[in-house]
Amino acid sequence: MQKYGGTSVAEPSRIREVADHIVRTRAEGHDVVVVVSAMGGTTDDLVALAHDVSPVPHAREYDMLLTAGERISIALLCMAILDRDVPAVSFTGSQAGIVTDTSHGRARIVDIHAERIEESLRDGSVVVVAGFQGVSTSRDITTLGRGGSDTTAVALAASLGAEVAEIYTDVAGVFTADPRVVPVARRLERVSYEEMLDMAATGSRVLALRSVEVARNHDVKIHVRSSFTWEPGTWVTKEDPTMEQAIISGVTHDLSEAKITIAGVPDRPGIAATVFRSLADAQVIVDMIEQNVSSGGVTDISFTVPREALPGARRVMTEVMKEVGATGVDDNESIARVSIVGAGMKTNPGVAAKMFETLAAEGVNIEMISTSSIRTSCVVAESDAHRAVRALHAAFDLGSDTGGSETGGSETGGSDASSEERASG
Repeated sequence: MQKYGGTSVAEPSRIREVADHIVRTRAEGHDVVVVVSAMGGTTDDLVALAHDVSPVPHAREYDMLLTAGERISIALLCMAILDRDVPAVSFTGSQAGIVTDTSHGRARIVDIHAERIEESLRDGSVVVVAGFQGVSTSRDITTLGRGGSDTTAVALAASLGAEVAEIYTDVAGVFTADPRVVPVARRLERVSYEEMLDMAATGSRVLALRSVEVARNHDVKIHVRSSFTWEPGTWVTKEDPTMEQAIISGVTHDLSEAKITIAGVPDRPGIAATVFRSLADAQVIVDMIEQNVSSGGVTDISFTVPREALPGARRVMTEVMKEVGATGVDDNESIARVSIVGAGMKTNPGVAAKMFETLAAEGVNIEMISTSSIRTSCVVAESDAHRAVRALHAAFDLGSDTGGSETGGSETGGSDASSEERASG
């Protein structure tokens, strides 16, 4: 299974290079299924066109329009493969048997009927599938949302029993931090599903979160590689229990969130349930949550949401404020989340303390904190984000060739290094 993102097929010369690589892979004796995103910039153009025609495009027709980009890519790539005297056939998501639920714009794959793909492979063809799309249980065309082509590739790999899902992008793999922010960041040879999940959830753009979830659930090995150099990249696999885990694998950051605070909330049972049920019903995804200690029978509740969801969340909270008797709602878009991730955190004390000490020494104020067994995240001012990332990367010695020492570093880390277009999956 090979997946190529938008920058990998952005122009005819790149499509021909990708076709050459696919043909070489097949010549090595492999059956090859390829998932392709829309050519770089195509989906942005379609989005702009839709909003020129309609201020609020209808969801069903919007999905129908956006899937056109991938149909162009698969046809062009097949033409290039066929010109190299290798049989190839292209399929849309629906032709490939990808069945989704009925949620336009963020559909989830519920089943795959891969008979046509399997038949074409038996006939000796390379199969090229449009990423980011499927057909719903009500027989409408749907899109899978951001990173949808990654999810398509990994789900097909699981369904077909592929030996590996190769995700080709414009970076050489997963790094200890974003190389654009930390020039000494290292490419990592291997990272566990759990680490990659936390990295994807906290700002890494190398792999879509849902694709890693599918890979973990179905034990699909992922190999993240560059389609510009073709060099070996980073393997994403299950954790090896026989190997000692590095303490810290990588530092990620996310500039796409906003913080909302609902102040003067009565401190009684059921209030938090009311607040977050209202957000859930409005389809607002909530990430970090913090509640202050009650004083005088009231408290403050703060939480983060995607910045793009802030207007809707603000409207919901204004109504909730009246319902529960809170005194006000405030929001802040100028925040960032900075995180450290590493499987070794489970068995090594003092990692969070070292993170907080490092940020304090840099004069970076922490507004919120959340943790998991292998991750610690802090909300800081957006203007402090890059400085915080560089300081943490240095403090845990992640740029060292001897990564994995007692202060951190690793061969199993993550990055938010990719500039690959994600709007088209």
